[in-house]
Amino acid sequence: MNVYCRVSIAIVLISMFTAGALRAEPFVSRTDVKIPMRDGVDLTANIHLPAEEGKFPVILSRTPYGKSGDKLARAYVPHGYAVVVQDTRGRGNSGGQWTWMTTDPQDGYDTVEWIAQQPWSNGRIGMTGCSYVGATQHLAAMARPPHLTTIIPSSPSINHGIGSIIYGGAFRLRIVDWIVGNAAKGSVLAREPSFKAALDQQSGYKKYYLTHQPVRRGLTPLKMVPEYETMLIDMLEHRRNDEFWRFSNIIDYVDEHKDLPVFMVGGWYDLFSSSTSETYMALKQKSKSPVHLIMGPWPHCAHKRSHADVDFGPDANLSMSAINRAWFDRWLKDDEATFGKDAPFRKPARLFVGGTGDGHKTEDGKLYHGGYWRDEADYPIPDAVDTPYYLQPGGGLSPGKVQLKDSATTYEFDPKNPVPTIGGCIVGSNAGAWNQWGGSHIWNAKEEMPLSMRNDVVVFMTAPLEEDVEVIGPIRVKLWASSSAVDTDFTAKLIDVYPSSSDFPAGFDLITGDGIIRARYRESDKEEKFMTPGEIYPFEIKLDPCSNVFKKGHRIRVDISSSNFPRFDVNPNTGEPANDYRRMITAVNTVHHSKQYPSHILLPLAPVRK
Repeated sequence: MNVYCRVSIAIVLISMFTAGALRAEPFVSRTDVKIPMRDGVDLTANIHLPAEEGKFPVILSRTPYGKSGDKLARAYVPHGYAVVVQDTRGRGNSGGQWTWMTTDPQDGYDTVEWIAQQPWSNGRIGMTGCSYVGATQHLAAMARPPHLTTIIPSSPSINHGIGSIIYGGAFRLRIVDWIVGNAAKGSVLAREPSFKAALDQQSGYKKYYLTHQPVRRGLTPLKMVPEYETMLIDMLEHRRNDEFWRFSNIIDYVDEHKDLPVFMVGGWYDLFSSSTSETYMALKQKSKSPVHLIMGPWPHCAHKRSHADVDFGPDANLSMSAINRAWFDRWLKDDEATFGKDAPFRKPARLFVGGTGDGHKTEDGKLYHGGYWRDEADYPIPDAVDTPYYLQPGGGLSPGKVQLKDSATTYEFDPKNPVPTIGGCIVGSNAGAWNQWGGSHIWNAKEEMPLSMRNDVVVFMTAPLEEDVEVIGPIRVKLWASSSAVDTDFTAKLIDVYPSSSDFPAGFDLITGDGIIRARYRESDKEEKFMTPGEIYPFEIKLDPCSNVFKKGHRIRVDISSSNFPRFDVNPNTGEPANDYRRMITAVNTVHHSKQYPSHILLPLAPVRK
């Protein structure tokens, strides 16, 4: 072990997974241990070991956010694990130059195999962590290190070319925020005080970057850290699902993923909800090893009962640390004492279904949406039936097909006045099940007025439901549309409309998910094909997956528009290359809903259980 490592003894109290008993355990920490990579670069790690001598199963976390590992150590070391937390390449105190995950497969492999050779390791290694830290697990598994035994990726940032960054040809602007912010928080240049101060100052202008697209090489302060600027602009330019995104594509190359037990953890309101659930589906189909999934009503990396304007009830809170430890005990220690006998591992898929609450206002002012856990043999659940609800003339929505020969709705989409993002699958305090009204919490929609009032939002809504409707699974909108432009966007949003009540006199328009398609990518995510103005084309819009009971008396609503900012970049409607335009024009867009062009949303209807 590195002679320069500092050794400290910490006494911790940790709750046992069983009866709630407590015990005190010491552990030994060694900081900034250098782990050599195959190209000669050293990556640094903190290592936390039980005080007693021995060989232990190991929990590994590889992070770009600054290693510590104290929390992981307190959770696992008293239970007989070693814990290793490593700065990824070019971040924290690790050497080398950062690139967005492209070196993480080989770095993950080298780290796992180095750990396996240490005298305190028994050669059985599991990985854990959320977001980027979740992605490093899958990327290591793609390299197939022999001693990687199991992984628990939570909301992993993977599949960037097919939904996580590029979504239907549009660009998730969250990555702009991430790169501008994290250039100041962990880059090599940020280790120097004057550059750190300059980068910190720039990170305060993240909204300026969002509202002044495109980002051009060498013309913003991000040029101080050229590897960050280069990666951001390369991403903004690469809208096709091509070799540029190959490194993060787990779904299309799932055969390369190591066959090992995988426990996927995700949230219906996480920006990676589609990617997490779809990766589970791909692994489940391919793997001989167990693959499990939990999807809660949570935003990114937060397992809360309430967020945004909504409370999902006490059952939504889970002790994921205890659940994760049960998984590791099973696959790293062969401990089957409790595994599979109690939730969440009785069945492969554990899904939280929101919407069974009574809609009262809680003490902290939230709408009580409620919900319950549903254990299933798989996801999508086998007995869910995709059921079309058709967009009707006059703004209706129903399972009945439209019989009119000609029926359409036309609106203007001005890219200089995009529809603001309010909640949904984004990151930060504005993520989640927000009421679709503006207010002080929405920086680009501060008026306390509903989005449905906008002239560029076309609303289709059922009559009040006569019985509960339970929707669980992937959501798609099949749209027939035309435009005055050669390229434009179409967006769709699924909303649970609460009726007026004494607690919420104006009702409550609860978002369950949304999506977008850029017209030039309507036929393929690998090839552009522009429209002929005025010609009608079919579009398929993938929405975030939904798990919600639309209760009796509520309405199911679908909003169609052409922008959702800043969740997605705004289409200038000119057909110019991605990240290389200087003009914006207003597009006149038409949604067709007739017998010949039966635009509809496909809802996976599940048997109502509660």
